[in-house]
Amino acid sequence: MMRVSITNDPFTSFDEDKDWIRRGIWPCKWVCCKDTGEMPFVTAYRKRFSMDADATVRAHVSADERYELFVDGERIGRGSERGDRSNWHYETYDIRLSKGDHVIVARVWSMGRRAPYAQMTVHPGFIFAPEGEFIEKLGTGVAEWEAKRLSGCEFTDPSPAWGTGANLIIRGGAFDWGFERGDGDGWGSVDDRDPGANGFIRNEYPPLHLMKPAELPAMVEREVYVGSVRYVSDKPNPTVQAADNLTSELDSWNLIKGKGSVTVPANKTRRVIIDLDDYYCAYPEITTSGGKGASIRLLWAESLYENTEGFGIKGNRGEIEGKIFQGVGDTFLPDGGAHRRFDTLWWQAGRYIELLVETASEPLTIDSFKLRETRYPMEMESKFQCSDKRLEGVFPIAMRCLQMCSHETYMDCPYYEQLQYSGDTRLDILTTYCVTHDDRLPRQAMRAFHSSGHTSGVNESRYPCRVTQVIPPFSLWWVGMVRDYAMWRDDMAFVREMMPGVRGVIDFYLSFVNKDGLVEAPNGWNFMDWVPAWTWGLPPDADKGVSGLINWHAVLGLTMAEELEEVVGLRRIGSEWWRTARDLAYAGWQRFWDEKRGLLADDLSHTSFSEHTQCMALLSGILGSVATEEQMERLVNGLLSDPDLHRTTISFTHYLFETYRQLGRMDKIFERLGLWFELEKLGFKTTLEMPEPSRSDCHAWATHPIYHSFATILGIRPASAGFARVHIEPQLGPLTHAKGSLPHPKGFIKADFRMENGALRGSVELPEGMTGTLKYGRMTVELEPGLTEI
Repeated sequence: MMRVSITNDPFTSFDEDKDWIRRGIWPCKWVCCKDTGEMPFVTAYRKRFSMDADATVRAHVSADERYELFVDGERIGRGSERGDRSNWHYETYDIRLSKGDHVIVARVWSMGRRAPYAQMTVHPGFIFAPEGEFIEKLGTGVAEWEAKRLSGCEFTDPSPAWGTGANLIIRGGAFDWGFERGDGDGWGSVDDRDPGANGFIRNEYPPLHLMKPAELPAMVEREVYVGSVRYVSDKPNPTVQAADNLTSELDSWNLIKGKGSVTVPANKTRRVIIDLDDYYCAYPEITTSGGKGASIRLLWAESLYENTEGFGIKGNRGEIEGKIFQGVGDTFLPDGGAHRRFDTLWWQAGRYIELLVETASEPLTIDSFKLRETRYPMEMESKFQCSDKRLEGVFPIAMRCLQMCSHETYMDCPYYEQLQYSGDTRLDILTTYCVTHDDRLPRQAMRAFHSSGHTSGVNESRYPCRVTQVIPPFSLWWVGMVRDYAMWRDDMAFVREMMPGVRGVIDFYLSFVNKDGLVEAPNGWNFMDWVPAWTWGLPPDADKGVSGLINWHAVLGLTMAEELEEVVGLRRIGSEWWRTARDLAYAGWQRFWDEKRGLLADDLSHTSFSEHTQCMALLSGILGSVATEEQMERLVNGLLSDPDLHRTTISFTHYLFETYRQLGRMDKIFERLGLWFELEKLGFKTTLEMPEPSRSDCHAWATHPIYHSFATILGIRPASAGFARVHIEPQLGPLTHAKGSLPHPKGFIKADFRMENGALRGSVELPEGMTGTLKYGRMTVELEPGLTEI
């Protein structure tokens, strides 16, 4: 059994000799379970059949909202890959079947308003669409399938992980055990719905799933045997007290290692805290025997808390003594049967697991406790070494965070929201380019935001998402995302596909230009950064009024759009964006420049000043056309030395680092990397969302030090579209040496630099067919394929 990747619709041969209105209709239909009642509910679909000979069946499978697919009781896949109505994905499987009897079962869940925010829906249902001779034998809406609503499943509020969807309670006494083998009664005929629809060409239709092949490979799913039991108590109190720790029982509860079983006597309580020793996203599975009337609550946490007010104070993430466990998770209620396997519909995330077992009149045996790690199959192909062990120590923490925030979409955080935000995702993707050749997840993200575009031109800030949210500045970061792809990857056809959306975002912003030539606050949440003094992350006048930061960000967005128009060969449009950027910059300079402070203000009243606004203006590359050299020098000095500026926090510090690179101030970058250098010492396994007290301990927008290690310290950046040429401008700052190997569409770019008596020494190696330049001080060296000694 295996997942296979396809790029085209599998049933186009059925369109021959059909007119336009009948094209794109699949031979198989969506089917649904009868008498399910209101969502949320879980259903199962079953097809029993017999094979006359061994064969491999290629089948295309999808469900609304999600499914697990079983063949003869064995799970072979999950889906559907997240998308929206216009991009409803299906997975393709090659299923090897031997001669004889078989059963195919799908478990499908439809959560409605209790679904994860990222889970879209059209209507509940399932489709199994095999090819060739197997359409008649196995296809839904053609062959006879059966279905039933699975009982014993209840749903609870996941707070504080509000975006992840309802948690699960499984009541063993009512649960349909053996459903995956097609066992049990209550199966009945299904109702037919619409035929599957080719999402590339279907042109007239009622609301339905416009189906397209999954863009991504199957997610990682593997059993892991990790961690250790740190606490066992017979008290359910949330606070961990050393005096309550039953240390003699610690070893017996190490089920997480895949060994042994444990029995809890009747009428007893056991509270077990497991430290996984790293951050994991995983599907838990517990197998029990006996214990009728018992309760097993399985909660996950990123850290324990010193106190839980607000976002909570967590302190050192590796410490648990005297702290409070507050988590989210699922509950299993055994019915007393033997070897009952409890699992969940969706994965959980974190470092710590709390297992709370309370038995009734029967003892309960936990036969096994397993975790199946899940994430996008991203591994680090690049290499980086330097003379500062603190910076090297950031890499495993940042890389683990990127992996934990990479699934069927990028995610801001796996614990709280599991949403793909464009402002976060731009930084995630830049890091991705520096660690792997695989760019399927970045393309997924850009397409998703493009698909979310409104008629006004703005796209949604997080997508896919069933709850609309617009953060206008994130739309400009999406423009930057497309610009980055145009430079870092060689795929102009994809860039051209995105350009209508790019132009829509720019037009949206320009629709808010007032009579003074300034951009008034666009409609929406104009979040920029979690600066403590900025309510909701909004700089002054960014909600209503005219914000300096919003305006200089718009200037930067226009210059990025201009670059893209040049890349796709539409210089006329690019020239228009440049003129508009210059006009906006001129108006912005007149109103926001503060001669006394020598800085650009955040507001028209000149009461607020931030690093953010100076960075956006400098990075736009357009200040030279509106400011004098003396004014620009004062602005730079103010950015570097004014102690009263609002400082960037973790995500926006990427743009501060970009500015410091432009200014050649690596000393400043290393100063601000101090927060990252402390993470390992503070027990972090992943990078955090914001300065303490941080809500999320796993936020991939904080992984950008990986990007800057390659693109700023080693100085490896695209010099032309498609990364056809490279420009390398190393800035080692306080380092005595640094070397690395960076993924490139043609192979790897390798650089090895060291400082000797103030001079740069080392080498650069380019893949075949690539050229570039190396610049250091006044020296420029032309680079050819192969090794160049410096």
